[in-house]
Amino acid sequence: MQRILFIDRDGVVLKEPPSDFQVDSVDKTSFVPGAITQLASIAADFDFYKVMVTNQDGLGTASYPETNFQPYHSLMLRTLAGEGFVFDEMIVDKTFAADNQPTRKPGTALLKHFIDNPAFDLAHSFVIGDRWSDIQLAINLGCKAIYLKSGLHQLTEAQSAAYKDAIVLETDNWKAIYAFLKLGLRKVQHERNTNETKISIHLNMDGTGKADIETGLGFFNHMLEQIARHGKMDLSIHTQGDLHIDEHHTIEDTGIALGEAFALALADKRGMERYGFALPMDEAEAKVLIDFGGRNWLVWDADFKREKVGEMPTEMFFHFFKSFSDGAKCNLNISCKGDNEHHKIEAIFKAFAKAIRMAVKRDPFSNQLPSTKGVL
Repeated sequence: MQRILFIDRDGVVLKEPPSDFQVDSVDKTSFVPGAITQLASIAADFDFYKVMVTNQDGLGTASYPETNFQPYHSLMLRTLAGEGFVFDEMIVDKTFAADNQPTRKPGTALLKHFIDNPAFDLAHSFVIGDRWSDIQLAINLGCKAIYLKSGLHQLTEAQSAAYKDAIVLETDNWKAIYAFLKLGLRKVQHERNTNETKISIHLNMDGTGKADIETGLGFFNHMLEQIARHGKMDLSIHTQGDLHIDEHHTIEDTGIALGEAFALALADKRGMERYGFALPMDEAEAKVLIDFGGRNWLVWDADFKREKVGEMPTEMFFHFFKSFSDGAKCNLNISCKGDNEHHKIEAIFKAFAKAIRMAVKRDPFSNQLPSTKGVL
């Protein structure tokens, strides 16, 4: 079965004029950055059936004559064709939103031939769009959505919550779309339950920095949020631990579970950088070296004068990183110096996040394993 890319036009291929949302003159005709290059690569490297699906309000009426549309639409098509990208089909709905017609996105009346044709694999197809209607179209078709944020059409908080399972990639650039289609996302759901702790982790290594952290320890939550934000990964951690005893099991087991989630997400390390490091924060200086090489080891060179930062015992910082190293099967070399204890540990967590970001970065044009051993 053949997969399909359903691609919106305005805001995705062509920049959408914020004045009236109509591309009807030369000065209003320009491509979204990266669209030409990455669409050319998609055409060269994949066998998607490529379909443009676009709403053009009142096209063919006095408010938007065909003569104001076709020259610039044709210019777009010729430019893309010159780089090797040609749409297999173009679906243009000409109604107004107020008409509420089933032909208009997110309606599927003009797309029935894809739904009814078993030769197409809708479950593994994608809609690329910049509006809520494109995401809803993906749901209505039974495929997934790639949300390209154009800046003109922001999802509301309610829409983001409603569409979170349909959106497989949320990005503001075409390069990330190509990388996703080539490499996929490193997403895992992982649980670790013992008599002392119950931990649920959702990790998207190729996310945008979203964090949903709840461990029962405020300062620990804050540090884990640094990993998500500065590591540009989406990270949800919900830990229920025996805090009525003390903080030890909650912190240590969260480190183990997070490391295990990383090991699952990084199972295929081809094209990955593997190594990463370093960062200052005010008077504090932290250095974190990391190697996702399949072996656990921790070198720790950091001392703290206070017993706690917030409600988190400073002795547990070592235990967290040791547990992560064990779970992720990675080498960690951490050192820090400074005067302010809060600054020191926050610098370590931020440097840790940056080191991870460097190490897990992938090159979509490389399939090499970063090791001479042939296995990691």
